Order: sequence, then structure tokens, then C-alpha cells
Amino acid sequence: MEEAGAAPAPALAELRADECYADFFREDFDVKAYTSQSIHQAVIAEQLAKLAQGISQLDKELHLQVVARHEDLLAQATGIESLEGVLQMMQTRIGALQSTVDRIRAKIVDPYNKIVSRTAQLAKLQAACDLLRRIIRILYLSKRLQGQLQGGSREITKAAQSLNELDYLSQGIDLSGIEVIENDLLFIARARLEVENQAKRLLEQGVETQNPTQVGTALQVFHNLGTLKDTIANVVDGYCTALEENIRNALDIKVLTQPSQTVTRGGPGRAAMPTPGNTAAFRAALWTNLEKLMDQICAACGQVQHLQKVLAKKRDPVSHVCFIEEIVKDGQSDILYKFWTAVTQTLSSQFQSATDSSMFLKQAFEGEYPKLLRLYNDLWKRLQQYSQNIQRNFNTSGTTDLFAELQQMEEDAQDIFMQKNEDYDPEKALKDSLQQYEAAYLSKSLSRLFDPINLVFPPGGRNPPSSDELDSIIKTIASELNVAAVDPDLSLAVAKNVAKTIQLYGVKSEQLLSTQGDASQVIGPLTEGQRRNVAVVNSLYKLHQAVLKVITSQSSFPAAAEQTVTTALKAVHDLMGSAVQPLLNSVGDSVEAIIITMHQEDFSGSLSSSGKPDVPCSLYMKELQGFIARVMSDYFRHFECFDFVFDNTEAMAQRAIELFLRHASLIRPLGEGGKMRLAADFAQMELAVAPLCRRVSDLGKSYRQLRSFRPLLFQTSEHIASSPALGEIIPFSIILQFLFTRAPPELKSPFQRAEWSIARYSQWLDDHPSEKDRLALIRGALEAYVQSVRTREGKEFAPVYPIMVQLLQKAMSTLQ
Repeated sequence: MEEAGAAPAPALAELRADECYADFFREDFDVKAYTSQSIHQAVIAEQLAKLAQGISQLDKELHLQVVARHEDLLAQATGIESLEGVLQMMQTRIGALQSTVDRIRAKIVDPYNKIVSRTAQLAKLQAACDLLRRIIRILYLSKRLQGQLQGGSREITKAAQSLNELDYLSQGIDLSGIEVIENDLLFIARARLEVENQAKRLLEQGVETQNPTQVGTALQVFHNLGTLKDTIANVVDGYCTALEENIRNALDIKVLTQPSQTVTRGGPGRAAMPTPGNTAAFRAALWTNLEKLMDQICAACGQVQHLQKVLAKKRDPVSHVCFIEEIVKDGQSDILYKFWTAVTQTLSSQFQSATDSSMFLKQAFEGEYPKLLRLYNDLWKRLQQYSQNIQRNFNTSGTTDLFAELQQMEEDAQDIFMQKNEDYDPEKALKDSLQQYEAAYLSKSLSRLFDPINLVFPPGGRNPPSSDELDSIIKTIASELNVAAVDPDLSLAVAKNVAKTIQLYGVKSEQLLSTQGDASQVIGPLTEGQRRNVAVVNSLYKLHQAVLKVITSQSSFPAAAEQTVTTALKAVHDLMGSAVQPLLNSVGDSVEAIIITMHQEDFSGSLSSSGKPDVPCSLYMKELQGFIARVMSDYFRHFECFDFVFDNTEAMAQRAIELFLRHASLIRPLGEGGKMRLAADFAQMELAVAPLCRRVSDLGKSYRQLRSFRPLLFQTSEHIASSPALGEIIPFSIILQFLFTRAPPELKSPFQRAEWSIARYSQWLDDHPSEKDRLALIRGALEAYVQSVRTREGKEFAPVYPIMVQLLQKAMSTLQ
């Protein structure tokens, strides 16, 4: 068996190895092809023999395999027989189940078919009943509708309610072909059309005549018909379309130039433009059209406002729903906002396209922008006034004057013309269409303002403008401000241009100023540079005063605009100050130099036998009086701005008095005769500074110090220490300096202790205006004196020393 079992492998390998059998092992073996090939090769007998031999080998192999596995083959045959028995039993049971199902189907199908039939009958009966009910209701409503239509406008809302119910009855069902209601359906269609048209006429008439009763009735009709929202949208769109056409016609260059075209017709395709002689007529026609356009916009806005007011007050008598809620319930904005947005956008787009296509329109709007702006402002004021009137009329109307169905009056929300929303400014939206013209106008305005200034300040010029030239500049400024007075915002913008103009005038004037050394000399007569500086300051002063007069003459001039121009004028005033400052500095330096020469004179003399000073005043005082008189006569009298000059020279007078008191307190030694002469100098000092001010008493604290110090010259040290003028009028440091003159030479003045000259000490006092610093220096001088007395082992201090210490302590305590 083992040999037999092992035999197939070599036998099969042998068959595979033989070329004669190779074709039979291929997957695509074709019997016909193999046969025809064998016939073609004419070796049939040999092939047959070879095939018979192969078949014999295979038979032997099969026999050996069957012998080797006969037990397994028998077992498989027995299993097949068992399977056939099981399959036979399953087939029998399936047949029984099929017959049972057939019996059940026979019992169910008939009742089901009957139920389906009865259900279909019931549905048809219900549909017929519903249709009959609809027909009965339609016939009833149709008859009622006929009566309501005969009632005219009084019954129109009830007719609309009937039509609304009829529409509901006709929804979702085909009523065509029902003879009994064919005529009624035709009547209902005609009635609906008639009611809609009548309601539209009523709405148009009510809106035009501002009759809330008619408008409310029409709105109730459309609400009952279920077309309120669409109708309102169509009405508003109609207004927008009409206004768009009105705007287009108002700006139509062909219409505006029609008179000129009838006189001289151009060739075909020739652009429409006014002839040179008809420009005035063209602009007159343009502004007439724009005035009519503003009237049309105002009328349309009024009608939409009235419509919105009625919508806001009218409620449905059945559902009590406010009509305005029906309009805006889907998140849509109110109709007035929608309408105004459309109008402003149309204005912007139409004005833009019109001016883009016509240079004449653009020039008219830019050149006469204030006129255009005034039309817009007037329109806005009319809209606001109308809003107030309509609000008042609605709130004061009686219930009989208002429509009968008006329910539950509620407080009106302010419309957009009465209050500005944080997110939307209706006035700004209106004026947005003018922005490009405003910018061009302001640019031209600035050019008109700058041109006369550039004309009167030619390159290389050395003289300021004449009075006539300055008048021309002022007239231009006044003209621009007057024209811009139509609008506060425009006034502010033009005021900024005026400020720039004033700045330009200041810059040009500053370039003329002489800054050389001869501009500040005070020795000889006026130099050419000083004359020019005086002329420039006078010119600036005239400009300052003239512009100030123009501003004050403006009625309802905005505060911001006034502030803008005032700031520019302040810069002019500052420039005037800087122009005269070098001269003032020179005068001040000369005054100080003259006053300091008092230390070169002798004040140590005793009193003469007559008890009067030998001379009425000192030499330095005569020189000071002569110098100040000459300066005012030679230099400052040429300035026309007297108040400005006095404002500056009064400060110089106060400085002169301060220096005089300072140096008078430093004179040492000071005899009785010197006191008399110094007292005379005090009196003469008032006369010396008088030319520098309007009145000497206007000098304030400086004048009071001059008057209060003079009596102290002759008082004792004790009386001086107790004088009420100390501290309040005359500083303690001045009195302490003066008391040094009554001390022995050993008690040195502060500048003597520091080994300074009087001029240097005066400079130090200017650099240290604080009373605390000055008292500290004086205390140092007193302490040095004490130290010197102790060094020489002196027995006592000078009599004035305790008084000075007491005053110093009092002064220090007041500072704390």
C-alpha cells in the first residue's frame, strides 16, 4: 500500500515531464485546436497510441487511490444518504407551513380590502362635507360681501375682512368646475380688486391730505386682506422711485441748458453745456430746480412720516396687534429709516454721477457750495419742524377726529428727525453727499484768502502792506465768514482757513522784522530797521483789531470757530511782543544802568542850614527822566497800538521802581542831607516813570512800595521795625538792607561781606527772587558781624543790630 500510495507522485511527474501531455495541463486547453493540430501534423496513429497509454496510466492511478482510501469513500457515501433524508423531512414541513399561511391570508385579505374601501368612502364623504361647508360659507360670505360693497368706504374694512375669510376658504382646494359658485368666485375676484384699488386710493388721498382717519381705514383694509407689509413696502418704494426720478430730472444738464439749445442748436452728438452768455441763466435754472427738489423731498418725507405715525398708533381691533409691529417683526427697520436711507443714498449717487458727467454742475456746486448747503439745512429744519407739528397734532387730536378703531394710545417713539441714534445720524447721512463739494470749496476758499496776502508780500519785499491792501485782506476774510455763516460746521471749517490765513500773515510779517543790532539801539534816532519793525507791528495790530471786529460782528458765530480765530490772533499778539522785545530790553538795560549810577553820587552830607536839599533832585534822576521822555518820544510814540505799548512799558516802569528801591536801600553812608535829596528823588521817580504808563497809580504794588518807603527814610530804626508796611507792602529784605546804612562800618552789607560789586549783587538778587534766599544772605552778614565782634572781644553790639535780628526772626517766621 505504501508503494501504491507513493506511486502517484512519480506517475504524475512522469506525465508532466512528457511533452505529449504538456498541452493537457494548460488552463486554456482547447480540444478542437489540439485535434486540428494533430491532424495537420499527420501523426494521428502515434498520438492515439500515446493517449491510450496515458489513459491506461491514469486508470491505474485511480484504482490505486480507491484501494488506498476505500473506507473514507464508503463513509462519505453513507453521509450523503442521511442528508437526503433530512432534506426530505424539511421539504415536507415547508409544505405544511405554506398551506397554513395560505389559509391565514384567505381570512385577512377580504376584511382588509373592505376596510380600504370603507376608508376611501369616508375620506370622500369628509372631503365632500368640507367642500359643501366651504361652498355654503362662500355663498353666505359672497352675499354679505355684496351688501358690504354697497356700503361704500364705510364698510370697506368689513368687506376686506370677508375677502380675507374667503381667501382662507379657497386655500389648499380647487374650487374650479363647481357651477353653483362659479359666478360667486368671479364676483369675489372682482370685489377683491375693487377693494384693493379703493383702499389704495384712500391711502394715497389720506397721506396727501394728512388725514389719519383715511390712512387708518386703508391700513386696516390691507391688514384684513393680509397684504399690509407688502403694500407698505410698495408705497415706500414708490416714493423712493419718484424721488430718484425727480433728482435725475433736477440735475439733467439737457433740461437745464434747453433754453440755450433752442436758440443755437448744435450738431448731433454735441455735448450739452451752457454757452458763455447763458451761464447765469443755467445756474438760476439749476438752483430753481434744486429748491423744487427739496420741496419734493420734504413732501415725500412728510407723507412717509405721517404713514409711520398712523402705523405706530393703529391697532387691529380683533388681535390688538399694533400695525408697526407687523412691519418690523422680522427684524426690519422702520419704514422712515428705510426711506431716508434710500433717499440719502440716491442723492449721493445721483449728485456724484451728475457732476462726473458735467463740469458745469461740478463748478456750480463747488463754487456756490454754501448755497447748496443752505438748501440742505433748510430741508433738515423743515423736516424737524414737521416732526414736531405732526407729533403735537397726533397727541392733541380728539378720538372723533382720529379714526374710530384707534385702540390703546401709546407714547410715540421719536422719529429719526427728532433724535439722533448712536449708530446712525440722519443729518450726517443727508450731508454726506456734499463732502466732495465742501472739500473743493474749502480749498478754493483758502486760495482766495491766501492770494491777497501773497500779493502784498512779494518776494524780496521789505515793507508791510499798506492800509488799502490790509483792508482788502480783511474784506476777503469777512466775506468768507459771512458766506459760511449758513452752517456752524462750515463756519468752523472756514474759521480754520482764516486762522491759517492769519498765521501766513504773521509768518510773512516776521520775515520783514529787523533783528540786527540797530533794531535795539536807543542812543540815536530811529534807524531804518526800527522804522520797519514799527510799521510791521502797526500792521499786525491793525490786522488783529480788524479781524476781532469781524468776529464780534458775526451773528451766531460758533464758539469753537471763535476760539480757533482767537487762538490765531493770540499768536499775532505774541509776534508783536517778540518784535518790540529787543527794544524793550535795551531800554530796560539803559534804565538800570542809569539808576545804578546813584552810587556814584554822595549822599553822606549833612543837612544844610536852610533845611532843604541843595538841588531838587540828583543828577542820575535828571538823566533817567530825560532818557525815558526821549525814548517815549523818539521810539514808542510811532506805535499806533497804545494799549499794547503801555502793557509792555508798564512792566518796565514796575522794574524801574523795583531797581530804584533796591539801590536806594543800598546807599551807604547816608547822611541827613542825603536823606532829603533821596526823598526828593522818590518824588521825582514818580514823574520819571509817568510817561511809561497810563497812570502811575496803575502800577499797583510797585507804586505802593515807592510811596511807603519814602517816609521810612526819616524814621528811627525802632519805628521802622514796627511799621505796618513791612512784609505786606515792602519786603523784609529791602528794609534789612536799608538798616545796614545805619550800622557802623564793621557791620558790613551782604555784598560787602561777599566782596561783590553792587552790580553783581543786584544781578544776584534778580537771580534769586525768593525772599527766603535773600534773608539767608542777610543772616550770613549778621552772623559774620557777631563773629567779628567776638574776635576783637567787643563789649557790645551796634544799637541797630538787635533790631535787625528781631526783624530777621519776624521775617523768617512769616515764611514758615
